[in-house]
Amino acid sequence: MVMVSERSRAQVSSELSESGEVLTIRVSGSFDFNMHREFLRAYQNLSPAPKLYCIDLSETLHLDSAALGMLLLLRDHCLDTAGDGQPCIELRNASEHVANILAVSNFDKIFKVR
Repeated sequence: MVMVSERSRAQVSSELSESGEVLTIRVSGSFDFNMHREFLRAYQNLSPAPKLYCIDLSETLHLDSAALGMLLLLRDHCLDTAGDGQPCIELRNASEHVANILAVSNFDKIFKVR
């Protein structure tokens, strides 16, 4: 039996809607500093910037302070590239554990959590 560590399975994937208005970023595994580059690559260099950024946390097992910082960096990026309309960020499908971390950190006050 081959054991695969949780860290090696952690990944970020992204999908831009056909209209270019919605970017969905999926985070699988532990959302931590090891995902920093992948997470940045998922949303940087899109022109024009999407109007909605959906962060799908359905496969996120845990997130730490570095992940919270990355979400804040995404918010800053959105504010810098907003143009005429402010892009929206939604955190979706979080497990009870991940939703609790977001609530304790007051991220439910900063982002739309669905």
